[in-house]
Amino acid sequence: MPGRTPQGFRGLTANLGLKDSDDDFAAVISEVPARSAAVFTQSRFAGPSVLLSRQVAAGHRARGMVVLARNANVATGAAGAAHAAEVRDRVAEIAGIEPSELIIGSTGVIGQPYPMDRIRSGLAALTWPFPAAHYPAAARAIMTTDTRPKYASASCGDAVVFGIAKGVGMIEPNMATLLTFFFTDADLPTDTLDALFRRVMDTTFNALSIDTDTSTSDTAAIFANGLAGPVDPEEFEQALHGVALELVRSIASDGEGAGTLIEVQVTGARDDAQAKRVGKSVVNSPLVKSAVHGRDPNWGRIAMAIGKLHEETDIEPGRVQISYGDLPMYPGEPSAALLEQASQYLAGDQVVIRVDLGIGAGAFTVYGCDLTEEYVRINSDYTS
Repeated sequence: MPGRTPQGFRGLTANLGLKDSDDDFAAVISEVPARSAAVFTQSRFAGPSVLLSRQVAAGHRARGMVVLARNANVATGAAGAAHAAEVRDRVAEIAGIEPSELIIGSTGVIGQPYPMDRIRSGLAALTWPFPAAHYPAAARAIMTTDTRPKYASASCGDAVVFGIAKGVGMIEPNMATLLTFFFTDADLPTDTLDALFRRVMDTTFNALSIDTDTSTSDTAAIFANGLAGPVDPEEFEQALHGVALELVRSIASDGEGAGTLIEVQVTGARDDAQAKRVGKSVVNSPLVKSAVHGRDPNWGRIAMAIGKLHEETDIEPGRVQISYGDLPMYPGEPSAALLEQASQYLAGDQVVIRVDLGIGAGAFTVYGCDLTEEYVRINSDYTS
């Protein structure tokens, strides 16, 4: 496990029968009361875990999370809601805390009820205190089609922030994304923690897209128990942003079937919001994603993705500049040698597409991945 870890968090992973053999249950809980902030999916099919956790998040005093992986427990009716509450309440009881201090997440197949007999049997074997939290193990336990666990950490003064995440598909967030949790021993006022957390989410996880599909279970939360004492809010925000961005880049590069991380940097926009819309249009285009996968320097697909934003009437083609990395593609007609350079550039593990709109000072960077045959294979036999 990399570097230092935040004080005062205990955790446990286990197999409760959702996965064939790997751990499918993870809980990380502060030993002491904590402050929290969280954001969730805007899906109209939000699962009962999200609905329960929204209520908890409103109190800003969650001490930790519990997650079940491989079953989203979504669209399972009243029984599904009761089962989610039962799991959350039972783990809270084991830890000796109130259910209102625990966020629950669930991820995986939609429309299947929990195998409650197996889950109840597994929960019955758990006892408190859990061992000291082992974040890489928790990151692995919450995986579904991920090929590797995703975690990162940073220091801020005497405090540490540690983040874990899962997600490789069904990623196009509005409020939050996937499952991602941050644990810190920093002491921050509740309002400050909430505001900086939302800012970080807006420029990291909300800048991420794999396939334009929004999950029913997206949950992002941070838990701060204050054991390391006060920190400078600006320095902490920078540390949190660094951890979140590392997780985002890891998710994008691990997108289902992905071979290339795509970073779209948009500058010269009317405002940051316009830059984000343009960036998302480019990174979400199946034609752009396929061109990157095929090492085809067809910059016309990028122009198409910008141009289809017909409501952005201040975008003028004559002012737009498009580049692959530092290789200018438009305006002008790229030479054969330049196109060959661009093709070689697209063969790398990471590709930066730069778009300058020539309008104003707005800027935003988004992250995604290429589109491959493997994406189709993974999602065509996900439940069969």
